[in-house]
Amino acid sequence: MTLKLTTTAIADVFILEPRVFGDERGFFLESFNRRRFAEAIGSDPEFVQDNHSRSGRGVLRGLHDQPGKPQGKLVRVVRGAVFDVAVDIRPASPTFGTWVGVELTADNHRQLWIPPGLSHGFLVLSDRADFLYKTTDYYAPECERCIAWNDPELAIEWPDPGVPFQVSAKDAKGLSLAQATQAG
Repeated sequence: MTLKLTTTAIADVFILEPRVFGDERGFFLESFNRRRFAEAIGSDPEFVQDNHSRSGRGVLRGLHDQPGKPQGKLVRVVRGAVFDVAVDIRPASPTFGTWVGVELTADNHRQLWIPPGLSHGFLVLSDRADFLYKTTDYYAPECERCIAWNDPELAIEWPDPGVPFQVSAKDAKGLSLAQATQAG
């Protein structure tokens, strides 16, 4: 089985597309194969936690990261559609402050690899979306940080989901990129 890899504006963020076998009965795909994944991205991260999020249209989650306990994430959608965003917040990176946005849907089967040290968020574009992600470190609420999804310095071009954005109280208080990276 093959795994198609597409590079992005951030060198180590990749779009992955598994080979899908389908017929009138449905489809089959290999959603994760450690050996093929490692060959594709050029490293072999160890995943320690799987998460499942369900949200409605217009829900925007993020931008989240965990300084001190950074998580790499392999994300995908199994129901609905989201606009998924990775932001390079590594001060020494040549792409610091750059963001990448990818539409992930249950139909396109795309996955996005976001390495440790980046911030992540997504916006639900469908009536409902089931979002799955594997992480390379455990959730550590004491390390969690939120960068403002609407920070003018980042200028993320979020698509219009057709309804007002719904943001949690915590995410509404996100720091600017400058505040977040200055704080550590």
